[in-house]
Amino acid sequence: MGWQWGDILKGNWLETKGVERMMIGCATVEGTMELAREHPELSYQELGRTGWLVSQAGFGCYRVDVREEEHRNALRKALLSGVNLIDTSANYADGRSEELVGAVLAEMLADGAVERSQVVVVSKAGYLQGQNYRLSQERKANGRPFPDLVLYGQGLEHCIHPEFLEDQLTRSLERLQMQQLDVYLLHNPEYFLMWAKQNQVSVEAARAEYERRLELAFRHLENEVEKGRILCYGISSNTFGASAAEETHTSLERVLKLAENVSSDNRLRVIQLPMNLVETGGMTEGNQMGGASVVQLAARQRIGVLINRPLNAFTGQTMVRLADVEAVSVDEERIGAMLSQLLQAEQKLSSILLPALLLEAEAREKVADRLSVGALLKQHWQSFSTQDHWREVQVQFLVPTVQEGVRTLLEYERLDGEVTAWVESYVADINRVLSEVTAYYRFQAAVQIEHIKNSVATADKEWAAESLSGMALRALRSTSGVTTVLVGMRREAYVADVVAELQQQATVKDRGEAWARMKNSQW
Repeated sequence: MGWQWGDILKGNWLETKGVERMMIGCATVEGTMELAREHPELSYQELGRTGWLVSQAGFGCYRVDVREEEHRNALRKALLSGVNLIDTSANYADGRSEELVGAVLAEMLADGAVERSQVVVVSKAGYLQGQNYRLSQERKANGRPFPDLVLYGQGLEHCIHPEFLEDQLTRSLERLQMQQLDVYLLHNPEYFLMWAKQNQVSVEAARAEYERRLELAFRHLENEVEKGRILCYGISSNTFGASAAEETHTSLERVLKLAENVSSDNRLRVIQLPMNLVETGGMTEGNQMGGASVVQLAARQRIGVLINRPLNAFTGQTMVRLADVEAVSVDEERIGAMLSQLLQAEQKLSSILLPALLLEAEAREKVADRLSVGALLKQHWQSFSTQDHWREVQVQFLVPTVQEGVRTLLEYERLDGEVTAWVESYVADINRVLSEVTAYYRFQAAVQIEHIKNSVATADKEWAAESLSGMALRALRSTSGVTTVLVGMRREAYVADVVAELQQQATVKDRGEAWARMKNSQW
C-alpha cells in the first residue's frame, strides 16, 4: 500500500495519517556545500553528476542496529564530525539498520544539529531474508509470489522485480522516516547469475535474462524518480571488479547501456563495489572497453563510486582483516607437548575413570566423545585458515562441546574425588591450550599484516600511514574515480580514527600503477 500523504507541512516534517511524521526534503547541492564549508578540515568530492559534495568516508551501516545505543552515538558523532554520506540497506540487521538511520537523523533534525539537505542517504533492495523472507513465503502461500524470484537457498531469496522494489522502497522510507530517498541501489543483482551458474544455465541465456531484469528494474526506478520517492539510483555489485570472463561479472558498460535504453536522460548516478588492498579488481581488472577498469570508466562517465569492505578482504574463502595486530611468536613444540598431555588425560578418562563409574553406556559414550578435544586438536590445530576461522571453530564448536561433556559428567551424583580433580585439571589444561593456539593464529595474522604493509609501502609512498587501516583508507580515497569509502564505524572510537585519517592530506590522482603493484604483491 502506498503512502497516504497528509497536507500539513511543518518545518522538516510531513504529518501523515496513521503513521509517524516523515522527514521532508533531500540532499541538495547547496546543503552539502554548506556542510563542506563548515568542515574545512575534511575533504569532500562530488558524487558523480549529482553535484552533491560528500565526505571521502561514509558511515557504513552493515552491522548497526537501532537497539544499540553505542551505534546511535557513533552515527551522531560521525555526522557532527562532517561525515555526510550514510549507506544502509533493507536487509541490514533485518531493517533495524534503516530504523537507526531514521531515528538518529530525526533526533538531530529536531535538535538543529544537522539539516536534511546536508546529508546523502543511500539504501538498497534485493535480498529476501528475515522478515522479507517470511513475507515471501506468505505471498507464495496466498498464491501471490513476487515475480522473477531467485530461490537461492534456505532462508535466502533475491528479487529486483518492480513489484518487489515498490514494496521494499515503501518499507524503507517508513523505517527511515523519510518522504524521499537520495540514492536507491539494486543490491547484488548478480545473485541471478550465481543461481544460473549453479543450475547450469548457458552463459548467453543467463546474461540475456539478467539484462532483461536490470532494464525492467531501471524502468521502475525511473518511475520512482518521477514520483519523487527517490532522486537517483544505481547498482551495488560484488562482481563489478571481476574478470569479464567470469560468468557472474556485472559490466558497468552494459549497465550504462541499459539505462540509456530506458531514457537518454536517465538518473543512474551511483555504483558500489568492494575494493581494498587485497581485492584490487576495481582498479586493476580491465573488464571494460579499451581495457579500462570499472572505476576508471565510472570516472569518465561521472558516475559516483562508493567502495565497501575497505578493511575486510577476501582471498578465495579466506577473510583478511586489514588492521594492525599485536602479537608475539609462539613455541609450536610447547603447544604440541600441551596437546600430548591433554590427550593422555582424555585416554585416562575413557580407559580408567569412566569404566569405574556406574554410568549408562550411552552417557559414558557421550562424555568420552565430548571430552576428546585434545585428540582432535592434536591432529588439526594448525589446519585453520585464519585467526577468525580458528575463533569461529573455538566459540561455536570446541568450547560448547567441552562444556556439554563436563556438564554431563558432573550430573552424575556419585563422582569420587579423583574424577572431580580430573575435571578441574582438564578444564584448566583446555583453557591453556586454547589460549596458546589463539596466540599462534594471532601471530600468523601479524606476519601476514606486516607483509601487506611492506607491499603498500612499495606500491605507493604516499599511502604511508601509522596503521594498516589508515593505509587502506588512504589508498582508496586518494584514487581518482573513488568518491566515498564506506567504513563500519559502530563505535565512537572508530569514528574518531576515521575522521583523524580524513584530516590527513591525500592527493587524489590516477593510482593505476600503484594498484597494479599491489595486485602483483605476494603475501
